[in-house]
Formats: sequence, structure tokens, C-alpha cells
Amino acid sequence: MSESDHQDWQDGGFGLYVHWPFCASKCPYCDFNSHVVASIDQRAWLEAYRLEIARLAAETGPRVLRSIFFGGGTPSLMDPEVVAGVIEAARAGWSFSNDLEITLEANPGSVERGRFSGYAEAGVNRLSMGVQALNDDDLRRLGRLHSVAEARAAFDVARGCFGRVSFDLIYARQGQTREGWKAELRAALGMAVDHLSLYQLTIEDGTAFGARAAAGRLKGLPDDDLAADMYLDTQDLCSAHGFPAYEVSNHARPGAESRHNLVYWRQGDWVGIGPGAHGRLTLEGRRWATEAPRAPGAWLEAVRRGSGELTRVAVPVEEQATEYLLMSMRLAEGMDIARHERLSGAPLPQEAVADLIALGLVDLSQGRLRATDAGRPVLNAILRTLA
Repeated sequence: MSESDHQDWQDGGFGLYVHWPFCASKCPYCDFNSHVVASIDQRAWLEAYRLEIARLAAETGPRVLRSIFFGGGTPSLMDPEVVAGVIEAARAGWSFSNDLEITLEANPGSVERGRFSGYAEAGVNRLSMGVQALNDDDLRRLGRLHSVAEARAAFDVARGCFGRVSFDLIYARQGQTREGWKAELRAALGMAVDHLSLYQLTIEDGTAFGARAAAGRLKGLPDDDLAADMYLDTQDLCSAHGFPAYEVSNHARPGAESRHNLVYWRQGDWVGIGPGAHGRLTLEGRRWATEAPRAPGAWLEAVRRGSGELTRVAVPVEEQATEYLLMSMRLAEGMDIARHERLSGAPLPQEAVADLIALGLVDLSQGRLRATDAGRPVLNAILRTLA
């Protein structure tokens, strides 16, 4: 890579991810770094976040911040004053873009929605709600503490507080039929403001669902063919309602795509702070992968000692090329061929690309390689062919 390519991250932008590790309960499908505790010293957490932001801002130097994302865990258990303090620390560390996106993940319980106006006053301008299902029986099965009525009430409050609101749903759930999912998705599209994240249920090792599946006690999951049909129905219905997929699992009205997640998928740089947070930073011409300790207490103690990072590992240029391939091909816009070639030092395998085009699985135009509608359901196979 030439000296000019040392700033490759600028093609993706720069963001800040803040991990809040606490939840009111642990969902049986969740493999995120989340913890249930009796009490939280919110002032101590704010001070730790401030210290980490100041440390990393001093390292990166002047940059324009495009997004801040409060993830978790359940960030809607944070005091609004903590959120405001983090945003002010970020403002002190970096310049804000004119269209800075500040997203906070929220659950639709009554405690959380009571804080929504406080988050808006703090500077949050986009809310991402973990609804997960519009069916009370399935919400209970998924371990969610809210009802459909509470989710709809929270959504109404959110819509009054924030100009941009997204919510998540999980499909291919136990006992779910194709018609049932279509009806639920139509209801969701009738509620939606500008963005939906629609995920197929995956059974992860280390979760309660994973243990049940291993013991043969997770009954009624759709087979692969039915799950594939649900995916195709999702694409058709969302497109018809003006919410095309801009990424494999994410749908938005044009212009309402998640700017923070685009930083990841376009391989920008981001600071990751909080327990278990990952980051990618380009410093003095080298790209680094950062990771923080997962345990909340261990992370707080590390910050007090001077750094909340557990590891910082240089990412070889060839791995950067592979990361860019894997992430960018998830997007409807696809991959910039020239950028990938600069990173990898070699062109994509031309015969493999030609075969995929002939099969109708990818499209190559205007210097970009994209998965077609037919290719997206088999994206993993496409990536194995190209990597």
C-alpha cells in the first residue's frame, strides 16, 4: 500500500461506540456482553467513559466524528446525565460532523421509555428499539420483559421525541409460520418511521437457547427452506413499502441508513469503549484492532490504571483487504474494486468473478461488485469463492 492509502479508513468515516454492559435480565438467545446487577454507580461509569474518550482523542488527534452509538446491554438503563456527559466528552475530543448521528439502543419497558425525552435533551437524535416480536407468546419465549402493547406505547413515545427511530425484529422463531411472519412484518411496516433491522434467529453457543438446542429441547424451529422463504418474503414486503435492504439484515427509507453501522461495513475507523468493546484505529499509517476486558469491574479498574484496552493488535494489510471484502459485500452498494485491490495488492480472482456473474449471483458495474437479489441468500458461498 502506498503512503496515500495509509488513510484508507477515511472512505468509511469515523465513529464512537460506547458499550453499556448492564441489562434488567439476560435473554436466552443473546451472546452479547451483558450482565444483570442489583445496583450501578452511574457516576463512576461516566467518569470512566470520559477518561477513555480523552485518552483516545489524544491518540487520534483532530478528526471529524460522524456517529456515536450507545450499545449494550441495555443503554436505556443509563441515566440521561451519563449520556449527556459522554456526548460532551466526545465533543471536547473531536469535531462533530454537521449531520452527526447519535443512536441509543433501548428496550420498550416503562422504565426505559420514561427516559426518552431526557436522552433527546442530552443530544441523542436516533433511537434503536429492541422490540424483537409483535406477538406476546413469542416475546415471553424470547425472554423479553415487555409486551406488544408496551412496545407500541414505547414506539409512540419515541416517535414524539426523536426524528429517527428504528426497531429490531427476529424471525424464523419457534413455531412461526410463513404467513404469521408476513402478517407481523406488515404490522411492523405500518409502524415504522425510517429503519428496520430484521434478523433471522440464530442459535449461538454459550446462550440458553444454545444449551437447549444441544439437549434437543428447542422445538419448532423452521427448517432451512422455510427460513429462506421468510427471508425472501422480508425483501419483497420491505421493498414494496419503501424500505429496501441496504444491508443483508437492515432496511431503510433512502437516506435513513444507519450511519454508524455504515462506518463498520465501509471499513472506517471507530473508537470502542466499555467492557468487551472492539475498535479499529489507523494511527501513524498502521491499522489496529483494539479490545477491552469483558468484565465490567475489570474494565473500570483498567481505566483507573490508565487504559481500558486489553489488547491492541496490528491488522496486516492482507487481513484489511479480507475484512473489507467480507463487510462491504453485505451492502447493497457492494465493494469498491479499486479500493480492495489497493489493500490486497492483487485483483480479485477474475475467473471466479466471471463465473459468479454468469450464475447471476453478482453484478459488476461502475467499479463496484455487488451481490444480486439472487446472490444475497447465498452470500457466504460467494464470499468463500472470492476470499
